[in-house]
Amino acid sequence: MSTFIEGGNVQANGIRQHYLRYGGQHDSVKPVLLLIPGITSPAITWGFVAERLGADYDTYVLDVRGRGLSSTGPELDYSADTCADDISAFARAMGFDGYHLAGHSMGARFAVRSAARNPGAVKSLVLIDPPVSGPGRREYPSKLAWYVDSIRQAEQGMDAEAMRAFCPTWSLEQLQLRAEWLHTCYEPAIVRAFNDFHDVDFHQDLPKLTVPALLMVAGRGAVIQATDEAQILELQPRIQIARVPNAGHMIPWDDLEGFLGACRDFLARH
Repeated sequence: MSTFIEGGNVQANGIRQHYLRYGGQHDSVKPVLLLIPGITSPAITWGFVAERLGADYDTYVLDVRGRGLSSTGPELDYSADTCADDISAFARAMGFDGYHLAGHSMGARFAVRSAARNPGAVKSLVLIDPPVSGPGRREYPSKLAWYVDSIRQAEQGMDAEAMRAFCPTWSLEQLQLRAEWLHTCYEPAIVRAFNDFHDVDFHQDLPKLTVPALLMVAGRGAVIQATDEAQILELQPRIQIARVPNAGHMIPWDDLEGFLGACRDFLARH
């Protein structure tokens, strides 16, 4: 049985923020979990993950501004600071007293900044394979052209087989969903986020964390290496590290059970 409850929109931080809700009810006593997807992942593409998390958590998957059904366009600010503030503004607009926060890739960068700025609201933090590139650091392993080329094709219309050229290991269902929704990713927002992977230092927020935090590392990914883990631990000694050995950067796409195991084990203790 599906745990999907509803989709909705709320005005927060000056924009329309769209969300998908799984696992909760109007009188739900489940803890609230906010999930922030990555750079070109509208909320609906994380539905298969939220379906499972909804068994234990009142789970909200957000469309980051410039993606999915949230506000988009040239007039908006897509900086890391503003996107991080979107998260806390969403929580306040929904009336959440406290919540668990998880983010994947770009979403993890926004989540750590939001948690550092709102220590009294966030109960725990899960950082899923965040880009650790930044000023003076090695480049993020993916290239901007991969994102831009696929978005432009999606804007013209593409099917799952055309998307396979960009995501060759994905299932047909995953490819179809990405082909359907990728056109909602506003190219300037994606370019800004990608450039910020190199221009904004992810590490600066780590020492400011006061909540329990988990760093989830893709065992077959190239985003976080052993030297990065050591530096992150030096900056935030209390952070826990979980490796999903059989997954690349898109961890739940490669190993959903491994992802859920690491995530649930941490959340259950906090």
